[in-house]
Amino acid sequence: MKVNNKIKTVALGLLGLLALTSCNDFLTIYPTDKTIGEDYWKSKDDVNSSKAAAYQAMLAYNCQERAIIWGAFRSDELCQTDGYTNENLRNINAINLLPTNSYNSWGDFYTVINRCNQVLAHAPEVLQNDPEFLEGDYNEVRAEMLALRSLAYFYLVRTFRDIPYSTEAFENDNQFMKLPQQSPDSVLTKCIADLQEAEKYIMRSGAYGVTDWRNKGYMTSEAVWALMADIYLWRGSMNHDNNDYEQCVAYCNKVIESKKAFYAANYKDNISIGGKEEEVPLLSRANAFAQIFVMGNSYESILEWPYDGTNNANTAEEDYYYKNGESGTVSRLMATKLFAIVDNNANTDAAARFYQSEKDTRYWDNCYSVGSADATQLSIRKLVTMFASVSYNSSNKRVSEAKPTSLGSYKTWNRHWIVYRLTDVMLMKAEALTALASGDDDAANLKSAFNLVKAVNDRSMDYSSYTSGDSLTFKTFNTKEKMEYLVLAERERELCFEGHRWYDLVRFAYRHMTGVNSKALLADQQSWPAIYSKMTDLVKRKYESGGDAVSYKLKSEPFFYWPIQESQIKVSQGALKQNPVYKQEETVVKN
Repeated sequence: MKVNNKIKTVALGLLGLLALTSCNDFLTIYPTDKTIGEDYWKSKDDVNSSKAAAYQAMLAYNCQERAIIWGAFRSDELCQTDGYTNENLRNINAINLLPTNSYNSWGDFYTVINRCNQVLAHAPEVLQNDPEFLEGDYNEVRAEMLALRSLAYFYLVRTFRDIPYSTEAFENDNQFMKLPQQSPDSVLTKCIADLQEAEKYIMRSGAYGVTDWRNKGYMTSEAVWALMADIYLWRGSMNHDNNDYEQCVAYCNKVIESKKAFYAANYKDNISIGGKEEEVPLLSRANAFAQIFVMGNSYESILEWPYDGTNNANTAEEDYYYKNGESGTVSRLMATKLFAIVDNNANTDAAARFYQSEKDTRYWDNCYSVGSADATQLSIRKLVTMFASVSYNSSNKRVSEAKPTSLGSYKTWNRHWIVYRLTDVMLMKAEALTALASGDDDAANLKSAFNLVKAVNDRSMDYSSYTSGDSLTFKTFNTKEKMEYLVLAERERELCFEGHRWYDLVRFAYRHMTGVNSKALLADQQSWPAIYSKMTDLVKRKYESGGDAVSYKLKSEPFFYWPIQESQIKVSQGALKQNPVYKQEETVVKN
């Protein structure tokens, strides 16, 4: 696995200087550290060290943990492991998102935001004082911090909806700022403006060199475009806005064209072409799993957080997906029963499992012990294993394998966390094209969406080990509704456990909801649109019992989002408005 020592070494030396806040106090008050004001921000090295610390903050345990809980656990793909007791996880699983739940703390993401704000605030003065810090250097640093800050805000908007927004750097205990929330439309519009500015100066993807970790570990042009596509797709889904969908497609195209150019220059001999009309270059099936999930920093990667297992370890991912703590034997979370067996109706039936064919290598790669109709939980293999290949029997057929008892020392867990990769962007484009389709007779948009899905799906289909089997065919998915389900199912097969699924489901629901007002806070609205019932049908599939209670609890738009942590409400002096459907004293019957 390719690692980056520089980001850890530089950033760790700065953590003491920039640890200005506890997670719960970010939006109200900062302790003083006069060293920064008086003796820091003098040189180009100070700026670069501070930039590295902003990235380092995103590698924090709590950020990684919340990427899993917020983006994956709330969905139908993960469940709490039998035998692991955690009341907060149990409440989340039962749709009881109480304001006292520790997982709704947003402080670590605001720490990332504040570190970006500090660099943005002080880099101009370094530009004036250090002749070695040139205007080009400043523009590149500024672009990266605008982009990283926008990513952190996007996590918060998708999770809490109405959030405080600040571009000011908090640095001393005289800065008592009561920051009210802003609507998602307001925050995302500001993020888009920042990203458009960043796009002008951001380092081009690949400019660091083919094997340099910074091509994937720092914000580059492809990361900015992928983030912009994601934001436009989210906002377009909330507002049913074709202009936003068109912008999503345009930025996806920028990523795809960039990858094609990089492929042509560097990887022609190692990568197979995945699509036909689209001709998107993807890693071959034989190489993809190893390069993407085992070695890391693959050609297809766009942005990933690099853990080297020496200066830092991704113990959050390890706790939730492999084993809980140094002496643990089971992970905190496991894959749901939906990953256990193949169902030919996987793309069109809301009650179906995820995989439509046993020839799909992801069926074997994503989880251990697959193939049992009685399985209720499966151990996660993807993002965990160090072994790229799976076992074959004497008939040259893939066979299920058990979770290994050891994959190295707990403190050396060096699996990267992938934020964006090429197939994610391809499927974003497919989702936007499907949304743009005017109806079932819009063959142009639907066929283009299908080609992208098929390119991703074909890469994972293992025809060599089986005597027969059907590939995806357009005539099976030639309506807008069927194509929407196909894209949603393919995103789950391809991107499961990577922190996308809950947000995918929320977008799916928004596209079918009327009366959403993204320009107003939830607390300022008199009523809210009901959640699309077919979205709740998908979520409740993971429950052995209590599925009807889940449908009851996911009633209206505010239930998509977490409550603000109670401690934040108390110290905000009335600046923050609680998500209106959550009250601490409310007692909800648990599943």
